[in-house]
Amino acid sequence: MAYNELIKNFGRIRDYMREFYVYGFKSRCDYDAKSARSYDNERRRIESFMGEYMDFQRTENGKIVFISVDCRSIPHNPLYKAFKAACFTNNDITLHFCILDILAGQTAMPLKEIADAINDDYLAFFEADHTIDESTIRKKLKEYENEGILESEKQGNKLYYRRADSVDTDIDSWKDALAFFSETDPLGVIGSFIIDDAGGVPEYFSFKHSYLLHALDSEILCVLADAVMHERIAEIKVRGQNSNHVNTHNVVPLKFYISTQTGRQYLCSYDLRFKRPLFFRLDLITAVTTGGRASDVEKHLAELEEFSSHIWGTSNGRFENSELEHLEMTLKIDENESYIIDRLLREKRGGRVTKVSDDIWKYEIDVFDASEMLPWIRTFTGRIAGLSCSNKNITATFYDDLEAMQEIYKEVQNDI
Repeated sequence: MAYNELIKNFGRIRDYMREFYVYGFKSRCDYDAKSARSYDNERRRIESFMGEYMDFQRTENGKIVFISVDCRSIPHNPLYKAFKAACFTNNDITLHFCILDILAGQTAMPLKEIADAINDDYLAFFEADHTIDESTIRKKLKEYENEGILESEKQGNKLYYRRADSVDTDIDSWKDALAFFSETDPLGVIGSFIIDDAGGVPEYFSFKHSYLLHALDSEILCVLADAVMHERIAEIKVRGQNSNHVNTHNVVPLKFYISTQTGRQYLCSYDLRFKRPLFFRLDLITAVTTGGRASDVEKHLAELEEFSSHIWGTSNGRFENSELEHLEMTLKIDENESYIIDRLLREKRGGRVTKVSDDIWKYEIDVFDASEMLPWIRTFTGRIAGLSCSNKNITATFYDDLEAMQEIYKEVQNDI
């Protein structure tokens, strides 16, 4: 098959970019899912819209290609370009202009009349003998109705279609908002499309921490957000974090969680099989199909409220052991270190902070998985007077890491 810059299957591009350019840093010889030619075609397709943001290095395993950007120097997320390189068939282009022209104004017409008009009043004037069957036109009409471009109403036993009412909006007055929205919102790609119609926007926004990669999950997020809005069940296919094995879950999507540290996005949902709230990383969800209306959504949200009060990050422990782990941390804080107390109160999440004496403070919390807290706990090193946890592995890991760090400092001092 000849190489084409346009993208027919965004899911494939999403997998390639994640496997090779974001997380994997793999070489051409590491690719064994399909032929090497397929890899070359996808690589060239990605480079057609990401070329100026890509770099490479040569290793013993071959040439490694990766995305390399400085978020402070780019005003727009370059990954949005992938969504604007969609592949269209000749019928897609033909039907787009014919249907919108036929239904110009407030004209409402049934499928049969639209099909006759396309074939008799438009295609008949071309030299090539080409007609489009009603089935194809019906699918396009339904697609445009779902997109909000068309509206339909039943008259007798026929379905009549007309162009949806449009609202004139002064885009110029929204340019600043669009520029900010497109770079900060999880579905900023929508703002990017509007920006294109606005003829460009100001480029004076700059972000120290700009998480570009969430753009790859926009399609998945959009479908799930629609399921949340309309309270629908969703079937999601989730790839293993360290394998290509895919599991299928039937869930009720409830909320989205986004890490302020990494920008990673999670779906929090009620799993209908395991009868409990579960988190799924959006970048590991390969496909979403929405189903019927979900029941007991308010009940699941109430359960989530109680559940979320006992999670530190997104881990809810092991399925076979959902008991809460109690952790206590005693801190020695001098009277001129009120900023430490402020930070403790600000970052305690579901924990409790108690003043024991003038310079001793106690923090305690009950969570499903205390191991998630270790990176945060380590930031108080030097002020921790005591640490205990019902899960003994947590304290053992903390003190073992502390001893290992002390040994490293001893070795450095001996070398000086």
